[in-house]
Amino acid sequence: MTLKLSLYFHHTPLLNLSSSSSPPLRFHSPNSSNLFLVASSNRRRIGVLTARVIRSQEQKCESEDEDELAEKSVCNQMKEIVKFTGPAIGLWLCDPLMSLIDTAVVGQGSSTELAALGPATVVCDYMSLTFMFLSVVTSNIIATSLAKQDREDVQHHLSILLFVGFACGLIMLLSTKLLGAATLSAFTGPKNAHLVPAANTYVQIRALSWPALLVGWVAQSASLGMKDSWGPLKALAVASVISGIGDIVLCTYLGYGIAGAAWSTMASQVVASYMMIQELNRRGYNAFAFTIPSTKELLKILSLAAPVYLTSISKVAFFSLLIYVATSTGTQTMAAHQVMIQIYMACTVWGEPLCQTAQSFMPELLYGVNKSLTKARFLLRSLVIIGAILGLLLGIVGTSLLWLLPNIFTSDQMVIQNMHRTLIPFFIALAVTPSTRSLEGTLLAGQDLRFFSLSTCGCFCLAALVLLISRRYGLVGCWFTLAGFQWARFSVALLRVISPNGMLYSEEAGVSQKMRSA
Repeated sequence: MTLKLSLYFHHTPLLNLSSSSSPPLRFHSPNSSNLFLVASSNRRRIGVLTARVIRSQEQKCESEDEDELAEKSVCNQMKEIVKFTGPAIGLWLCDPLMSLIDTAVVGQGSSTELAALGPATVVCDYMSLTFMFLSVVTSNIIATSLAKQDREDVQHHLSILLFVGFACGLIMLLSTKLLGAATLSAFTGPKNAHLVPAANTYVQIRALSWPALLVGWVAQSASLGMKDSWGPLKALAVASVISGIGDIVLCTYLGYGIAGAAWSTMASQVVASYMMIQELNRRGYNAFAFTIPSTKELLKILSLAAPVYLTSISKVAFFSLLIYVATSTGTQTMAAHQVMIQIYMACTVWGEPLCQTAQSFMPELLYGVNKSLTKARFLLRSLVIIGAILGLLLGIVGTSLLWLLPNIFTSDQMVIQNMHRTLIPFFIALAVTPSTRSLEGTLLAGQDLRFFSLSTCGCFCLAALVLLISRRYGLVGCWFTLAGFQWARFSVALLRVISPNGMLYSEEAGVSQKMRSA
């Protein structure tokens, strides 16, 4: 009798248990059993109510935290920003770190293979960066679904985005197999045709991980949308260890050279993606379920992705053109540029948490319930100041690394001399990047996507023209052009956000942006 009662109770809706005609009363059981069922029902109701109260309190605390961050001093805001976005830096640091490890290990063995990493990393890192829009779209859609407290909706959108990521990864893999060698030949040119075989070996091996890489990006962004930033940090730590150990074993001890570096990086990216998927599964979602999107759902994704994709394409196109120009100046110059650009990329990602902070806290202050343009301006000022301090620190560290410890990457004196000639524009370009990302994060938070994408395209076109003109000055001309490109982005974004008719000063501008985003 007790077993039947338990099974029936398990499948009976909660409301039926509170009714006087509920099924358990039909059973001739002792009073203690009925009391037990009623008590269980009450405990379940209390548990549901308690869970709702807890969720309400958590949402209230998050809203209070947003207001408190806007009202704190610069030093306290810096602490809060580091705690909020610090662990999530693994999302941006992983790829440049893997390439930097490859550069350091391969450079110890062969200057030719080190030079070959330049065009190889263009195909690998920059092609994958064109799909960074998946991260932005995933964070936006998942966060919106979570705000509705609809777990099934979260799972549905997660499955769709995972499928889109996997499909994009397959497209990247197929494109590399068909066009990889031709693309590398176009980058290196006839004078450096001897670099193509080594570069193509690296690219073809790294391409095997691209479906897993993009799926991992979607999983990482979903975790960030769920306010979980420790998952990406753990994945980064494990991936870095695997890549470092793999490079040392395969390149240094087994002598596989550039191919060994590619295999270790590929393995580390697959492991990191698997860890991200398992993190979502641990939170109760099925990250192995892929769903083909409908036409309407695909159009929604494209509407969000298009401006971000255009911006990413502009950046990738400029850095690709930069490496293309550098490759035409000789093997030693190309090797020096490879070292510098990898250090530059590894340093610039440290400004991404400022962009993430602006996107997380600005919307509430711009057009939310607790709207306050004064607090938004104060928060932006703090972010820009923090960005300036961070930029100076990164510039000093990066420049000192190239000046004092170039032997970490290569023992070729000609390569080292080329790096030393370019330290000033390297510092200028690196110092402004974190502040630029703070401003661009504010534009994204204010849904000013059209201006953001068009201004970046304009900066790219101007910088590309200057780069083609300044190529006669070699590597120094390339890096001064890069510095100008970064400062142009900073100036345009700054003028936009401080405009009297802009989102931080005009009530109508904020409402207009909100209506367009809706």
